[in-house]
Amino acid sequence: MESYYVTTPIYYVNDEPHLGHIYTTIAADVLARHQRMASRNVFFLTGVDEHGQKVQQAAETRGIAPIELADQVVARYQSLWPELAITNDDFIRTSSERHKQGVQALWRRLENAGTIYKGFYEDWYCVPCETYWKETQLKEAECWEEKKCPDCERGVDKVQEESYFFRLSAFQDRLIEHINANPDFIGPDSRRNEVLRFVESGLNDLSVSRTTFSWGIPVPGDEKHVIYVWIDALSNYITALGFPDQQMEEHWPANVHLIGKDILRFHAIYWPCMLMAADLPLPKRVFAHGWWTVEGKKMSKSLGNALRPADLLEQYDTDVIRYFLLREVPFGQDGDFSFDALKQRYNSELANDVGNLLNRSLAMLNKYSGGVLGQVSDEENIDRALIADVEGMQMEASRAMDKQAFHIALERINEVVRHGNRYVEENAPWALAKASNTARLDTVLYHLIETLRLVAIQLAPFMPGKMDKMLGQIHGEDADINVLTYAQYGGWGLLKPGHQCSKPTPIFPRMD
Repeated sequence: MESYYVTTPIYYVNDEPHLGHIYTTIAADVLARHQRMASRNVFFLTGVDEHGQKVQQAAETRGIAPIELADQVVARYQSLWPELAITNDDFIRTSSERHKQGVQALWRRLENAGTIYKGFYEDWYCVPCETYWKETQLKEAECWEEKKCPDCERGVDKVQEESYFFRLSAFQDRLIEHINANPDFIGPDSRRNEVLRFVESGLNDLSVSRTTFSWGIPVPGDEKHVIYVWIDALSNYITALGFPDQQMEEHWPANVHLIGKDILRFHAIYWPCMLMAADLPLPKRVFAHGWWTVEGKKMSKSLGNALRPADLLEQYDTDVIRYFLLREVPFGQDGDFSFDALKQRYNSELANDVGNLLNRSLAMLNKYSGGVLGQVSDEENIDRALIADVEGMQMEASRAMDKQAFHIALERINEVVRHGNRYVEENAPWALAKASNTARLDTVLYHLIETLRLVAIQLAPFMPGKMDKMLGQIHGEDADINVLTYAQYGGWGLLKPGHQCSKPTPIFPRMD
């Protein structure tokens, strides 16, 4: 069985989960569910990044040990994911012993390859971003006078300390060659171009240890040094697979790392160069999505508009949140979270289109045929056009999913739903019933129910709870959403004459 490995970034434990965290994780879950339905051996990883100076500082502010802070925040993530229907296969913690051993093993491999050396670091450091900056970079970014980070615009600190360095510069040409030879390595294209420009401008060796704090993984053989948090964090993608003690071939290299655009440089430059140095395969794809604003404003605690997942879940169904986040904005672009937009999207596409087509089709089937599918007689062009649209949608949605183009997949599915609603009006089953044209009525109703069934299967990765109910009304209780595969249930004509469907129960009531 072909494998598929999808990851989220591991989330910092210095703060609570927010909209950005659930966005990435929902996207990864939708991919994982889709690939499981495509009969692939899926491994879906998420977790938390517990080490680093900013975590230590956050714990000190609260008057507790860093591990206590980590335990508190980890509990919030682990309780939140099931509420959002997240089906991760593993949850990695960087404080775990398995991770520590893997990171130190990777360090030794980099050291044995001659890519680690000791020196002295004297420049600038952004604690919130865990990013090193040279004075020349701050000047180029017009951040020098205010001594602020070009990425997060918060203050940078002067750092002067003994440090180990990674020979990042040695891999500049090789990385450029890899990016050019593999156009899909970084997505979307705008981010790929951004990374190329950065690498072509020149890579400097990277400081990869700290001595001024202790919350992290010690450098093997020199424990006064703590391994740089980004070597620590990025290694999770292989330590979760058992590196170095277990064989990783089943799932490595990862098919896609899903990340926010703010950590693109670490994943698309530092991580592949580290893997090259360690003689390990590179991930197949790194995809950086955009940021969300809320009602047109940047999320912040001071404005009080930072959307808490718990608050969203109190107001909206999990599946509605999942659908809206991946439908509203092309994945890879910035977007704005608006409650009016959510209600508009829900009412127009889910209540009016999907829900309406389901309710009216099942209602007519029960009214005219007792809920039992009849025999399909000679199909007309209008019927064949609907079948062709459904089958085309299945292929096109799958291709879009392979590119993380969730909005395109959902729009293509919605096109079929709109086609289905037009098909009802064009064929007027109520008129066929009145004219006692039973043969034509049976054919029309069959095509409607079969279209709805295949739409539900395509929507299942996005809205597993809602589609489980929808398929339950169409397929019967034997249609377990968690074990459905496209190969088993995705072909047209699976429902047979005599199949009993349920009476409709509204799945998408209109939202006021």
